Amino acid sequence: MPSMKQIPLTCSGHTRPVVHLDFSGLTDCGYFLISACKDGKPMLRMGDTGDWVGTFEGHKGAVWGVALNDQATLAASGAADFTGKIWNAVTGEEVHSLQHNHIVKTVAFSRDSQYLVTGSNEKLVRVFDLNTEGIALESFTGHAGSVKRALFCRNEKCVISCADDKSLRLWDRSSGQEATRVEFTTNPNGLELSKDGTILTVTYGTCIAFYEADTLQKLKEISIPTRVASASLHPDKQIFVCGGEDFKMYKYDYITGNEIESFKGHFGPVHSVSFSPDGELYASGSEDGTLRLWQTTVGKTYGLWKCSEPTDLNNSATATCPTPTSPASATPVTAN
Repeated sequence: MPSMKQIPLTCSGHTRPVVHLDFSGLTDCGYFLISACKDGKPMLRMGDTGDWVGTFEGHKGAVWGVALNDQATLAASGAADFTGKIWNAVTGEEVHSLQHNHIVKTVAFSRDSQYLVTGSNEKLVRVFDLNTEGIALESFTGHAGSVKRALFCRNEKCVISCADDKSLRLWDRSSGQEATRVEFTTNPNGLELSKDGTILTVTYGTCIAFYEADTLQKLKEISIPTRVASASLHPDKQIFVCGGEDFKMYKYDYITGNEIESFKGHFGPVHSVSFSPDGELYASGSEDGTLRLWQTTVGKTYGLWKCSEPTDLNNSATATCPTPTSPASATPVTAN
């Protein structure tokens, strides 16, 4: 089959850099994608097409981190207005506003959506109980720099976080203490737990390191040609994608560590990448203010990609994948 060019879906609508994104799990209505932007307005989209669903209105500063729960019924956002907010992702209404004493950089739900973990420039990692009025149940102290990312892991028994102190730390929720620490040569800036909960993907400098989630044993480390901001491991753990300062998107073979492809992905540094829950596409968010959706397997008919192959083998025409129509309205109306 002739080689085919990757044609992304470009989602416009944000007015400032897109700094983080997160997918929901697979639901009866498909799956969803939320984006964090310095314009202070997190946006919800259909994950497979990029079609705009709604904008969460209420933050008074740049939004640095976002999350969707598995069922896409709740959204969370962390912002420069010193709050973490919980939203009803169906109606767009604010459910809780969780007050902090500094910029909230990261938010993540527990699998059962009962708890939210946040990380802030206070150098603290907190766990909030969403069944109450959003009371902070747990607070983990020890990081010596702003917390960049925090996630639940090990069946919610632990929280893992990385910060601007060149460390990754595992916190035991039952004792409230730091259980393990991993030191890096430079500040780690990206953290992802694989879909099955077994592998942690950490980005720092020009490196992507993979750790066994249960032991924090390093499985492998791969260096890429640019300072990397974010990486995502495919659900089947055969490939990973990443992006960073050189505007490019990279795809690597996880098993061999070899680069599969790289291409100009954006008109600015790439800040965040993530595979969809079905692994059919990956999303990227950039300094250029856009999100882009990329096919994992170019040439497959999926979402808005309608691909056709020539039927006549003697025909010299290449397979075509018509440019998808731009899915997102540039000036969406607000969900209410």
